[in-house]
Amino acid sequence: MNEIKKMVEVLRAGGLILYPTDTVWGIGCDATNEEAVKKIFKLKNREDSKSLIVLVDSVDRLAAYVEDVPDVVWDLAELADKPLTIIYPKGKNLAPNVMAKDGSVGIRVTNEEFSKALCYAFRKPIISTSANISGHPTPENFYQIEDEIKEGVDYVAKARREEDEKKSPSSIIKFEKNGTFVVVRE
Repeated sequence: MNEIKKMVEVLRAGGLILYPTDTVWGIGCDATNEEAVKKIFKLKNREDSKSLIVLVDSVDRLAAYVEDVPDVVWDLAELADKPLTIIYPKGKNLAPNVMAKDGSVGIRVTNEEFSKALCYAFRKPIISTSANISGHPTPENFYQIEDEIKEGVDYVAKARREEDEKKSPSSIIKFEKNGTFVVVRE
Protein backbone atom coordinates (compact mmCIF):
# COMPACT_ATOMS: atom_id res chain seq x y z
CA MET A 1 0.00 0.00 0.00
CA ASN A 2 1.42 3.37 -0.89
CA GLU A 3 2.09 5.97 1.75
CA ILE A 4 -0.63 8.43 0.68
CA LYS A 5 -3.29 5.69 0.89
CA LYS A 6 -2.10 4.66 4.35
CA MET A 7 -2.19 8.28 5.56
CA VAL A 8 -5.71 8.76 4.17
CA GLU A 9 -6.82 5.66 6.12
CA VAL A 10 -5.35 7.12 9.32
CA LEU A 11 -7.04 10.48 8.69
CA ARG A 12 -10.41 8.83 7.98
CA ALA A 13 -10.10 6.85 11.23
CA GLY A 14 -9.63 10.09 13.21
CA GLY A 15 -5.88 9.61 13.66
CA LEU A 16 -2.97 12.02 13.62
CA ILE A 17 -0.22 12.14 11.02
CA LEU A 18 3.19 13.80 10.87
CA TYR A 19 3.94 14.93 7.34
CA PRO A 20 6.01 17.29 5.17
CA THR A 21 4.18 20.33 3.80
CA ASP A 22 4.98 23.30 1.62
CA THR A 23 6.48 24.92 4.72
CA VAL A 24 7.59 23.09 7.88
CA TRP A 25 6.68 19.53 8.89
CA GLY A 26 3.13 19.46 10.17
CA ILE A 27 0.93 17.50 12.52
CA GLY A 28 -2.28 16.80 10.68
CA CYS A 29 -5.75 15.38 11.06
CA ASP A 30 -9.15 15.63 9.43
CA ALA A 31 -10.10 19.29 9.83
CA THR A 32 -13.78 18.32 9.96
CA ASN A 33 -13.33 15.90 12.89
CA GLU A 34 -13.62 17.70 16.24
CA GLU A 35 -12.25 14.76 18.27
CA ALA A 36 -9.20 14.42 16.03
CA VAL A 37 -8.52 18.15 16.37
CA LYS A 38 -8.70 17.80 20.17
CA LYS A 39 -5.92 15.18 19.95
CA ILE A 40 -3.67 17.72 18.22
CA PHE A 41 -4.22 20.32 20.96
CA LYS A 42 -3.42 17.67 23.58
CA LEU A 43 -0.27 16.45 21.79
CA LYS A 44 1.05 20.00 21.30
CA ASN A 45 0.03 20.98 24.84
CA ARG A 46 -1.64 23.96 23.20
CA GLU A 47 -4.57 26.03 24.36
CA ASP A 48 -7.64 25.06 22.40
CA SER A 49 -8.58 28.72 22.10
CA LYS A 50 -5.86 29.12 19.45
CA SER A 51 -6.99 28.44 15.91
CA LEU A 52 -5.22 26.07 13.53
CA ILE A 53 -4.18 26.31 9.89
CA VAL A 54 -5.93 24.11 7.36
CA LEU A 55 -4.46 22.82 4.07
CA VAL A 56 -6.38 22.23 0.86
CA ASP A 57 -5.10 21.17 -2.55
CA SER A 58 -6.88 23.74 -4.70
CA VAL A 59 -8.39 27.23 -4.62
CA ASP A 60 -11.54 25.56 -5.95
CA ARG A 61 -12.04 23.85 -2.56
CA LEU A 62 -12.18 27.14 -0.62
CA ALA A 63 -15.88 27.79 -1.25
CA ALA A 64 -16.76 24.60 0.65
CA TYR A 65 -15.03 25.85 3.82
CA VAL A 66 -15.25 29.65 3.68
CA GLU A 67 -18.40 31.82 3.68
CA ASP A 68 -16.96 34.38 1.29
CA VAL A 69 -13.87 34.09 -0.90
CA PRO A 70 -12.80 37.62 -1.96
CA ASP A 71 -11.96 37.88 -5.67
CA VAL A 72 -8.41 39.04 -4.86
CA VAL A 73 -7.70 35.59 -3.35
CA TRP A 74 -7.47 34.09 -6.84
CA ASP A 75 -4.71 36.57 -7.73
CA LEU A 76 -2.93 36.13 -4.40
CA ALA A 77 -2.91 32.35 -4.77
CA GLU A 78 -1.50 32.65 -8.28
CA LEU A 79 1.07 35.37 -7.59
CA ALA A 80 2.39 34.36 -4.16
CA ASP A 81 6.09 33.49 -4.41
CA LYS A 82 6.08 31.61 -1.10
CA PRO A 83 3.43 29.64 0.82
CA LEU A 84 0.58 31.93 1.87
CA THR A 85 -2.03 31.30 4.54
CA ILE A 86 -5.13 33.45 4.30
CA ILE A 87 -7.37 34.01 7.30
CA TYR A 88 -10.97 34.32 6.18
CA PRO A 89 -13.57 36.07 8.38
CA LYS A 90 -16.01 33.14 8.46
CA GLY A 91 -15.30 29.43 8.09
CA LYS A 92 -17.86 26.68 7.54
CA ASN A 93 -18.07 22.88 7.32
CA LEU A 94 -15.03 22.53 9.60
CA ALA A 95 -14.73 21.24 13.16
CA PRO A 96 -15.67 24.15 15.46
CA ASN A 97 -12.35 23.88 17.33
CA VAL A 98 -10.43 24.60 14.10
CA MET A 99 -11.76 28.11 13.88
CA ALA A 100 -10.96 31.09 16.08
CA LYS A 101 -13.55 32.34 18.57
CA ASP A 102 -14.68 34.96 16.05
CA GLY A 103 -15.38 32.23 13.44
CA SER A 104 -12.38 33.05 11.28
CA VAL A 105 -10.21 30.32 9.79
CA GLY A 106 -6.72 30.20 8.25
CA ILE A 107 -6.46 28.16 5.05
CA ARG A 108 -3.48 27.58 2.79
CA VAL A 109 -3.61 26.13 -0.71
CA THR A 110 -0.56 23.90 -0.92
CA ASN A 111 1.41 23.57 -4.13
CA GLU A 112 4.03 21.22 -2.70
CA GLU A 113 3.80 17.81 -4.40
CA PHE A 114 3.42 15.50 -1.37
CA SER A 115 0.96 17.54 0.71
CA LYS A 116 -1.05 18.44 -2.40
CA ALA A 117 -1.38 14.74 -3.33
CA LEU A 118 -2.37 13.92 0.24
CA CYS A 119 -5.07 16.63 0.34
CA TYR A 120 -6.32 15.56 -3.09
CA ALA A 121 -6.56 11.89 -2.08
CA PHE A 122 -8.27 12.71 1.24
CA ARG A 123 -10.74 15.08 -0.45
CA LYS A 124 -11.17 17.09 2.76
CA PRO A 125 -9.11 19.80 4.43
CA ILE A 126 -6.21 18.65 6.62
CA ILE A 127 -4.89 20.44 9.69
CA SER A 128 -1.32 21.66 9.29
CA THR A 129 0.15 22.85 12.56
CA SER A 130 3.89 22.95 13.21
CA ALA A 131 5.35 19.73 14.60
CA ASN A 132 6.38 21.05 18.00
CA ILE A 133 5.15 21.31 21.56
CA SER A 134 3.49 24.70 22.06
CA GLY A 135 6.09 27.28 23.07
CA HIS A 136 9.03 25.23 21.74
CA PRO A 137 10.91 26.29 18.59
CA THR A 138 9.41 25.30 15.26
CA PRO A 139 11.53 22.49 13.76
CA GLU A 140 13.13 23.44 10.46
CA ASN A 141 13.41 19.83 9.27
CA PHE A 142 12.41 16.28 10.26
CA TYR A 143 15.46 15.68 12.45
CA GLN A 144 14.59 18.61 14.73
CA ILE A 145 11.12 17.22 15.56
CA GLU A 146 10.90 16.13 19.20
CA ASP A 147 10.42 12.41 19.92
CA GLU A 148 7.29 13.21 21.92
CA ILE A 149 5.67 14.47 18.71
CA LYS A 150 6.92 11.59 16.54
CA GLU A 151 5.64 9.06 19.09
CA GLY A 152 2.36 10.90 19.66
CA VAL A 153 0.98 10.53 16.15
CA ASP A 154 -0.51 7.47 14.47
CA TYR A 155 1.59 7.67 11.30
CA VAL A 156 4.87 9.39 10.40
CA ALA A 157 5.44 10.02 6.69
CA LYS A 158 8.60 8.56 5.18
CA ALA A 159 8.70 11.18 2.43
CA ARG A 160 11.29 13.98 2.57
CA ARG A 161 12.77 12.98 5.94
CA GLU A 162 16.31 13.31 4.61
CA GLU A 163 15.96 16.97 3.64
CA ASP A 164 18.03 19.23 5.85
CA GLU A 165 17.35 22.62 4.31
CA LYS A 166 15.77 25.10 6.68
CA LYS A 167 12.05 25.58 6.17
CA SER A 168 9.99 28.41 7.57
CA PRO A 169 6.29 29.00 8.26
CA SER A 170 4.02 30.57 5.67
CA SER A 171 3.18 34.23 5.26
CA ILE A 172 -0.22 35.06 6.74
CA ILE A 173 -2.76 37.60 5.52
CA LYS A 174 -6.01 38.23 7.38
CA PHE A 175 -9.09 39.46 5.55
CA GLU A 176 -11.51 41.52 7.59
CA LYS A 177 -15.29 41.40 7.15
CA ASN A 178 -15.21 44.82 5.46
CA GLY A 179 -12.90 43.50 2.71
CA THR A 180 -9.68 45.07 3.95
CA PHE A 181 -6.73 42.89 4.87
CA VAL A 182 -3.77 42.98 7.21
CA VAL A 183 -0.41 41.20 6.94
CA VAL A 184 -0.09 39.07 10.09
CA ARG A 185 3.25 37.40 9.25
CA GLU A 186 5.55 38.09 6.30
